Amino acid sequence: MTQHASPPRDSTGKVQSAGAPPAWRGLMARADVRTLSLLGVLAVLIIIGGITKPDEFLDTRNFQLVLTQASVIGVVTVGMTFVIISGGIDLSVGAIVALASVWATTVATQEYGFAGILFTAVIVGVGCGLVNGMLIAYGAMVPFIATLAMLASARGLALQITDGKTQIVTIPSVLDLGERDAYVLGIPPLVMVFAVVTIIGWLVLNRTTFGRRTVAVGGNAEAARLAGIDVRRQRLYLYLLSGLCCGIAAFLLIILSGSGQNTNGNLYELDAIAAAIIGGTLLTGGRGTIVGSVLGVLIFTTITNIFALNNLQSDVQQIAKGAIIVAAVLVQRRTASTT
Repeated sequence: MTQHASPPRDSTGKVQSAGAPPAWRGLMARADVRTLSLLGVLAVLIIIGGITKPDEFLDTRNFQLVLTQASVIGVVTVGMTFVIISGGIDLSVGAIVALASVWATTVATQEYGFAGILFTAVIVGVGCGLVNGMLIAYGAMVPFIATLAMLASARGLALQITDGKTQIVTIPSVLDLGERDAYVLGIPPLVMVFAVVTIIGWLVLNRTTFGRRTVAVGGNAEAARLAGIDVRRQRLYLYLLSGLCCGIAAFLLIILSGSGQNTNGNLYELDAIAAAIIGGTLLTGGRGTIVGSVLGVLIFTTITNIFALNNLQSDVQQIAKGAIIVAAVLVQRRTASTT
């Protein structure tokens, strides 16, 4: 007896018509359009920078500077992207970076050298992420409230540790990483760390069960629970991941500035959220890309660089960033409705 293959079905179990493209093709098409749109915006900014300040902007050292500055907030944004995809939010990332940077640069910590500074920065970031995750996942607190409380607490503790003073790093092995002699093929070490974090983040989100669970929790937490996913544990892991990224970013910032200050990471939470949003991550959860978020970071950093080279005030920078966020969201909505 001849057996006939069953007709293809979509994710809801309905039979697809012969000419209907699979759902994943539509998602890929939207992702490609968003990525191309962001690349187009970045290209326009580079052209503007090249026209307004050709000698300074197109200099190799300036490009290295832009990428180096993007590395710190970029690492934070990778962690933030995971959190937002899951339907959460983390307003404390900037404060955690500040706390980790000052804790890692105290005189007592610096006595342990390079390893002591790195370990302290990472463990403080993870510890803060653990507190956020426990309050949200097992304390049933709203992410906005829990991370807002962490923001205030971490900023206050950072101020108490430093007494409002800048803590200078005296460890040569840490400071040397910020010098041009440490560049590999013209690439600063901070940029290489950012690239590694980005690649790992992309692989985790797109090629692992952890990534699929993150998307599922953000899309529909109750459906994810009924499918056997431990939603609370997943959320705890995500805030641990965000804290880890903050710890790494704090160490990069220590290398970049050669110091620890309680004002470090100021407004990082807003920049990271904005970069993720214009990169295609939905604030409601369930969708987002690491590539888009990284492009968002590069766009904002390039804007800041162009404005600085042209001696424009910071308030104009903020207005431009706000306009780009609005434009990006409108483009995403139009793309979603036409694909």
